[in-house]
Amino acid sequence: MSESDLPVPSVPNAREAVRALRPSQIREVANAGFGVADVLPFWFGESDRVTPAFIRDAASAALAAGATFYTHNLGIAPLREALAGYVSELHGATSPDHVAVTSAGVNALMLAAQLVVGAGDRVVAVTPLWPNLVEIPKILGAHVDTVALGYGEQGWQLDIEQLLAALTPETTMLLINSPNNPTGWVMSRDEQRTVLAHCRRHGIWIVADEVYERLYYPDADAHPAAGSKPSRTAPSFLDLAGRDERVICVNSFSKAWLMTGWRLGWIVAPAALMDDLGKLVEYNTSCAPAFVQQAGITAVEQGESFTQALVHDLRASRDHLVRALSTVPGVDVKAPPGAMYLFFSMPGASSSLELCKAMVREVGLGVAPGSAFGPQGEGFLRWCYACDTARLDAGVERLQRFLTQHG
Repeated sequence: MSESDLPVPSVPNAREAVRALRPSQIREVANAGFGVADVLPFWFGESDRVTPAFIRDAASAALAAGATFYTHNLGIAPLREALAGYVSELHGATSPDHVAVTSAGVNALMLAAQLVVGAGDRVVAVTPLWPNLVEIPKILGAHVDTVALGYGEQGWQLDIEQLLAALTPETTMLLINSPNNPTGWVMSRDEQRTVLAHCRRHGIWIVADEVYERLYYPDADAHPAAGSKPSRTAPSFLDLAGRDERVICVNSFSKAWLMTGWRLGWIVAPAALMDDLGKLVEYNTSCAPAFVQQAGITAVEQGESFTQALVHDLRASRDHLVRALSTVPGVDVKAPPGAMYLFFSMPGASSSLELCKAMVREVGLGVAPGSAFGPQGEGFLRWCYACDTARLDAGVERLQRFLTQHG
């Protein structure tokens, strides 16, 4: 048999569940900005400030001391203890036995899903939502149904009855991200209480992505009453649920301490899950880097004043950008109570991906398309305001210029 008679091999492909995953439209817009001079990028969810020096110095010292070896799968004991103390202060008594360290918050979300979801399971997610949360269960072969927030005069709101109706006894897991990326919506304590009671009745796991919990700006805190203290954190399922219930809370060092590139997160979960979680960490990443974990200890133990100052600055930036955008004809924007984004509508946003690409090409303004966060986000754009007000003003000027050119 000659070579010409041999069968032509088929094109190698990933399995269908992976091929069906949504690509990141945020990255697609960012890619459109390559080669464009002087782009103002507001598309990614991170501050334009570097990690504070006291955390960077702690990592440098740990490296100098030789913290370059493998650690326990669930994290070094001092960091788990520090995190347990931090969570206890914010949300009530938490043991290190309920805490696991992960290689980033997104890794924590994947591990949480791997713990409780398998092929054929049903997952419910509240949207619009950062796409990773919706796509992760699909990688595992699960089916994801969505319940959309509604937008009106009060901003983004949840129809609690609609969510409860979706949480049938056949549901394995509920995904909640509050404060929410991209909308800034925050689930109220009463809503959490109602959902927790419903999930208890039906044995549904709650996986709560609470990475933005410290970036919280309730209206009452703008002018606190005499003698009162501003809220340090958004409402959390950890405030209501026992530590050994079907509740897994995911968090990250990325937002409260500006450690996006460090890839360090944590999970609070029932102690009974920890041995199995340790296996999953082993088969995913083995452990988070030792010197990064040492820096994490410093962040938790010494970073409170920094975090509070950061939240103060972010509130000011949010209010500044809301005022500026409100002067632009056709823009509809509301000040959200949490996270670091404005999710707003404007002319042309019904095709948000093409609109964002056009703004990058024509005026060098980079924001994220609402469609990146699911079909419920179409018609809106996401603008990360974690930067100084002069930069925000420059962005608004470019937005006005774009709208004038297309008027």
